[in-house]
Amino acid sequence: MKSLIVEDDPTGRLLLRDLLAPHGECHVAVNGKEAVSAYQKALEDGQPYDLVCLDIMMPEMDGHATLKEIRALEESKITDSIRGARIIMTTALDDIRNAEAAYQALCDGYLVKPVSKSKLRGLLKKLDIKEKIS
Repeated sequence: MKSLIVEDDPTGRLLLRDLLAPHGECHVAVNGKEAVSAYQKALEDGQPYDLVCLDIMMPEMDGHATLKEIRALEESKITDSIRGARIIMTTALDDIRNAEAAYQALCDGYLVKPVSKSKLRGLLKKLDIKEKIS
């Protein structure tokens, strides 16, 4: 499993990396602009991400705008042999409006911080990435 962790908080990045690294390659972006650039490069290289964990509140470009950019990239570049990434929004905001906005922009899941191994595992199983994480 190839993951992109998009998180401006160093502690949050480290936590998600520790949870995901045993299951495959992990890349990190500290803001939305870096994430879009990394995602575009992965698509162009033919090695797309399987999973993106995307913080909502970030400098430069917030998670909602980043999600829209990533989905637009996929729409223009994805072929039949490559499917889009599963995108999980992560946030400290336990707010239904943020969750609704994220799902409208086509996120696959939503986790309120702090993200625990059990919460992440449960969501990945629900998203059918269960064979890639234990």
